[in-house]
Parts: sequence; structure tokens; C-alpha cells
Amino acid sequence: METKELWLVRHGETARSRDLLLAGWADIPLTARGEAEARALAPYLKGEHFDTVTSSDLQRAVVTARLAWGEVAVDRRLREVSFGELEGHPWETLPAEHKDGLYRFVEFSFPGGETHAELASRVLGFVDELPTGRHLIFAHGGVVRVLAREVGVDAFPPTGTVTVVDWTARRLVRTLPPSRSKVEG
Repeated sequence: METKELWLVRHGETARSRDLLLAGWADIPLTARGEAEARALAPYLKGEHFDTVTSSDLQRAVVTARLAWGEVAVDRRLREVSFGELEGHPWETLPAEHKDGLYRFVEFSFPGGETHAELASRVLGFVDELPTGRHLIFAHGGVVRVLAREVGVDAFPPTGTVTVVDWTARRLVRTLPPSRSKVEG
């Protein structure tokens, strides 16, 4: 049986991820540490074969992809969830219902932004269109979490990490780099 394997890369650190501010669709750059995290992924990816390599169109994912891999195709469906009016807000100041929605990662809705169902629909639609084979995807924490939950893993990946899943068997294969990863099964 042919399989579909996804290598899901969360972009490197940004000032917003470092400072626990909601980034969403804001097109913000990597920090120097984020660029270093991206470059540190290159040895894990070197020599690997992928049938497709795709990134979110937001610069933090595209730059991570370029530093870790090289040039890639871009797809807007791989963007982070749109936090709407809450983009840029500190995590601590979020209303309890929004914090709870993000913790549970189901049935959330952000004023002027997306719902969990809308995020999941666009991300799963992208993956459904991929052929069998190995696919390298540079995206965001919310995108990785949507896909990881589909294989029974529910954790928010740190910046600059890779979550490898066997999409066909719906199982976690591994996380990279092992020394930094906090994704749990």
C-alpha cells in the first residue's frame, strides 16, 4: 500500500512567538534566533527526498523554508489561524473563552477571524489534495496542531521543530530535532 507521509515544520521564532503575542495572519519576520532555528533544521532535511515541498505564504514560514531547505511552492491554505481583532494581543490578556478555545483547540471562534472548523477545513483540504508520497510542509503551530490531532497527538509544537506523521496510518512517526521537541503523544 502506498502511503502519504507529512513532514510538518513549524517556522522559526518570531518576536510575537517569543513574547507570547498572537501572530495569526500578520506577516512578521523571524528573529535572529528564528533564523538560527531554521538553519539548524537543514542537516535533518539534507539528503531526504520529498515529492512536494510547500510553505505557507507568510514570510516567517517562507524564510524558514528557504534557510532549512531552499526555494518552495507557497499555499495560503497553510497560514496560521486568523485571530481577527485579537491579532497582536498578549496571551495573558485574552478573554477566558478564547484562551479555553485555544487550549482545547475545538470550536473556537475569533472576532473578525476564523473558527476552528474553517481552519481545519482549509488545512485538511490542502492535505487531501496531496498525492501519495513524502511531503515537506513549512507552516505554523495551529496548522501543525490540526494535522497532529488527526493522528492522535495533541500538543503545540515549539518553533523550529518538525513533526513527521504517517498520514495514511494516522500515526506519529517522530519529531525533530529530538533534543528540542516537546510534541507529545
